[in-house]
Amino acid sequence: MKKNILPAIRLTLVCAVFFCGIYTSIVWAAAQLAPNKGNGVLVTQNGKSYHVNVAQGFKDDKYFWSRPSAVDYNGAGSAGSNKGPSNPEYLALVQQRIDTFLKNNPGISKQDIPSDIVTASGSGLDPDISVEAAMVQVKRIAAIRHIDEASLHSLVQQQTISPLFDMLGTAKINVLKLNLALDNLSNK
Repeated sequence: MKKNILPAIRLTLVCAVFFCGIYTSIVWAAAQLAPNKGNGVLVTQNGKSYHVNVAQGFKDDKYFWSRPSAVDYNGAGSAGSNKGPSNPEYLALVQQRIDTFLKNNPGISKQDIPSDIVTASGSGLDPDISVEAAMVQVKRIAAIRHIDEASLHSLVQQQTISPLFDMLGTAKINVLKLNLALDNLSNK
């Protein structure tokens, strides 16, 4: 018994020192090199501050909609739904999102809806949508805001973030930044 307990205690102490001290210090030091020193990126408009790297819940038809969130856009907790793609509750929820999207975006067919606009991300806090998810919403927003579609297409292109090194990942758009730019465009 003594043969097993002493190595286990030593391993516990080594892991505690490494993961509570050394590893934490390395992560903190790396965060100091990031924008805003790892505290997140804030943007302020009209006296209100927003976290750019956490999803915001845009559900009003005059805005580009965000990805759905399993945690109702609560930045204090990150979580997915933990339901598989064959789960009946999950399938019913996705179908409800599809029906809502089709109702609010007349003229769009089911096969034209990008999956990221009706499925939540793993964290439930993904601030980005695909370019396709933004483009499919242009017609609705143009009609509500009385802006021509070409201006909105241009706005979406301006807000598009290219993949890393133009090859790692896909093009995406931060929904918060896009909607703030949309408000600025509408106020002109």
